[in-house]
Amino acid sequence: MKQALQIIVYRSVYGVAYAVSLLPMAFLYAMSSFAFLLAYHIIGYRKAVVIQNISRSFPDMKYGEIRCIVAKFYTCFTAYFAEILKSISVPAEVLDKKITFENLELIDKHVNYGRNVIACLGHCGNWEMLNFMPNKLQYDIYAVYKSLRSGIMNKLMIKLRSRFGMKLISDKSVARHILTQNSSPAVYLFLADQCPRIKDDKYKFELLNQETYIFSGMEKLAHISRSAVIYLHITQLSKGNYKVTCIPVCPEAELMNEGEITWHYVDLLTENIKEEPYGWLWTHKRWKR
Repeated sequence: MKQALQIIVYRSVYGVAYAVSLLPMAFLYAMSSFAFLLAYHIIGYRKAVVIQNISRSFPDMKYGEIRCIVAKFYTCFTAYFAEILKSISVPAEVLDKKITFENLELIDKHVNYGRNVIACLGHCGNWEMLNFMPNKLQYDIYAVYKSLRSGIMNKLMIKLRSRFGMKLISDKSVARHILTQNSSPAVYLFLADQCPRIKDDKYKFELLNQETYIFSGMEKLAHISRSAVIYLHITQLSKGNYKVTCIPVCPEAELMNEGEITWHYVDLLTENIKEEPYGWLWTHKRWKR
């Protein structure tokens, strides 16, 4: 009975989301503007966290500059949801014009050589647009994710992210999968800028002027699986239009010293954030531990 109810709720939520996604993009952006008004001016959704994070990350900035970044962050943040909603039904050829991929031949080179590719990235720009990436490549791409507590929302997330061929794999299953994979090499996407539960001093770096613990799993898996590692640099060209650039980190992870891959990742993530400081996910309590 409970399972049947969940199926009904899931189909209802998806049906409503799909119907809304058919609305013109201008109308969805208007909805996002209203959401900005609520989140920034009325409710102040995690506003104190955002201001604190940005202030500590850019200690030399004046208060007026920080306020501008905070306001622009909420503008982009709410617009991202409109774009994600639209992606439920938007044709592939439309998205193809809105997302520019640069240096994909770097991935081709490693895969053709027989190596898996660990593609690390941060919560920069509208990272959900990477769900379109399988449409540009000829081999499997896996997005490593953490299952949501709500079974309905988790199923909805998988449905949305896999529309263009992205394969989702749980963070608890990825190590076993990549080490037992006997088929052709694949690409694995890791969002590695979240706060780890376990502190490891070997993976403590300075990120945005603050001592920061970074997930060690991405690097350790790269070492064990003898993968190549790249960074996906995401920037917003204009509203709704993004550029994803593949930047080399290392061609052979097993030859790198411990912590070296993560150090490169932190360096590239820092550059990505500084290029567009309003584009990172500042609502996340990154330094809570």
